[in-house]
Amino acid sequence: MMKNKSESRFCGIIPARYASTRFPGKPLVLIGGIPMIRRVYEQSLKSLDEVYVATDDERIREVVLKFGGKVIMTSAQHQSGTDRCAEAAAKILTPEAVEINVFLNIQGDEPFISPDQINTLKSCFDEKSVEIATLVRKTRPGEDIFNTNHPKVIIDVASNAIYFSRSVIPFHRDCDLTQWAEKHIFYKHVGLYAYTAEALKKITLLPRSPLEIAESLEQNRWIENGFKIRTAITEMESIGIDTPDDVKRAESALRHNY
Repeated sequence: MMKNKSESRFCGIIPARYASTRFPGKPLVLIGGIPMIRRVYEQSLKSLDEVYVATDDERIREVVLKFGGKVIMTSAQHQSGTDRCAEAAAKILTPEAVEINVFLNIQGDEPFISPDQINTLKSCFDEKSVEIATLVRKTRPGEDIFNTNHPKVIIDVASNAIYFSRSVIPFHRDCDLTQWAEKHIFYKHVGLYAYTAEALKKITLLPRSPLEIAESLEQNRWIENGFKIRTAITEMESIGIDTPDDVKRAESALRHNY
């Protein structure tokens, strides 16, 4: 019997590559004596029945197998985590496999990802029309909304994303920059995605778009091609590991029972 969308089966995929420009070998860095990729994997399993690591590196594969995780080898040529997820999803969705309706793209550099965030994202698919979903967070007083490394997003009345930008959007015309955060609710994008199996296949076949190239944000390609991205609000901000210095911050968080 065909499942309806409210009975969707979810599968998490954690893209993980070794050859990071800023931090080579990042997935295997130890945090509290445990490889980061293992922390992400085990946190994800708290809210998902099935999780895979998608990698192009044998060293990562060996570590995942050693702690009992599932891993899929993927091409080294992928330009984004979404592309790597799509290849992994195609390998998971064999005729013999249990039906999976929705794939979650879980960032491999967030060792303390919250199961509550994953559950919030999953809840978007209670609505049958949703094909793609992601999380956003309201900025807090005093937060730097002008940091271009933290993409912002504007949403419509149905909670669908209108546009993603590294600039602050919207532009607040009638007040000084220092007052913007007080005059308007700004949303930061949280890089956790979910897609129906069909949508994931379609969006990775699309050519790069002008707005994607301008902002270096692949979500804009999907919007430019007519896909709707449902957003859900989270109040949590996880700790991302982008540089070796971030490891110290994660170790500190661990000591304080993050």
